[in-house]
Amino acid sequence: MSKRQTRKMLQLMASGEPVEVTSAMASVKKLARLAHTAQQFGYEYADVRQGGGNSGALKMLIVPDPAPQARQRAAQNRARYPNAGDGVSLPPIVPEAFELLKARINFDLTGKSAEKRMGFGALGLTVGMAIGVARAGEDGVPFVIASWLGLMAILGVGFVVTRKRNARFAARLRAAGFAQVTDETGRVRYLPPGGQLPGHG
Repeated sequence: MSKRQTRKMLQLMASGEPVEVTSAMASVKKLARLAHTAQQFGYEYADVRQGGGNSGALKMLIVPDPAPQARQRAAQNRARYPNAGDGVSLPPIVPEAFELLKARINFDLTGKSAEKRMGFGALGLTVGMAIGVARAGEDGVPFVIASWLGLMAILGVGFVVTRKRNARFAARLRAAGFAQVTDETGRVRYLPPGGQLPGHG
């Protein structure tokens, strides 16, 4: 977690508005550290998404936490760490809270929506294979089918691995009292006790 990025995030948080933080290296660990710091000063993790394009960047949304305990924690930490704006003089990481943030971010990135994307990918490959078979000469058909089988096998392995990871993250969050909710797009999320989806608070 860079000092510059932390300083910038804390400066933006001073507005009291939702803040978007980008991790150019697509690091869940870095985003979880930033989200943990934000929690110490009155904000909460809201969501994360792929940045789009070929950059591989992740974009995380943090929003003000209206809960009284969050307001109290923020006031205490501002008093204890008056130089936090330097990006260095920060409250220590609480391991359990940090691990839960990592689980939430990972689940949001590779949850049921990722499984759906893989399903659409398999469908696209199958359509592509059918078109390839129709266009290929008699000698090219075995190559097209072999390529399709290879890609489907890779996709299948990815699907199994993703599903196992998602189940592990979901179990950890449920054990910590997080509630499973479905947003308006049908996406499954896990929220802390008393938490609400962005835009519903």
